[in-house]
Amino acid sequence: MAAIYSLYIINKSGGLIFYKDYGSAGRMDTNDSLRLASLWHSMHAISQQLSPVSGCAGIELLQADTFDLHCFQSLTGTKFFVVSEPGTQHMEGLLKHIYELYTDYVLKNPFYEMEMPIRCELFDMNLTQAIQKDRVALLAR
Repeated sequence: MAAIYSLYIINKSGGLIFYKDYGSAGRMDTNDSLRLASLWHSMHAISQQLSPVSGCAGIELLQADTFDLHCFQSLTGTKFFVVSEPGTQHMEGLLKHIYELYTDYVLKNPFYEMEMPIRCELFDMNLTQAIQKDRVALLAR
């Protein structure tokens, strides 16, 4: 069973610009993944406003019985979130590495238009390698 079920990247407006499914069971169709991304963007924004702590960055971890949802928001407002097995540790490091891949292979691509869906082969290849390395590291722990 995979430690990481899926990865989502949401632009600052709440639109889903990248989705990758790594789990074998319970795959979602395109409409469901768009709804989930929009819902997460809204919950994240509401949590920032309702937090009693000033300067709150929003929800970073949502734990449920069957999954954990880890989120990283960049300074530009782009959100990266991973749905993983319950109790999966060290996802912050993986999310930051995915953000680095995003800046290296997507944002530096002269053909990429900001806020549009990500269609970059180099990003996909390096992302797959990063996820596989993370899975191997999780198995070694």
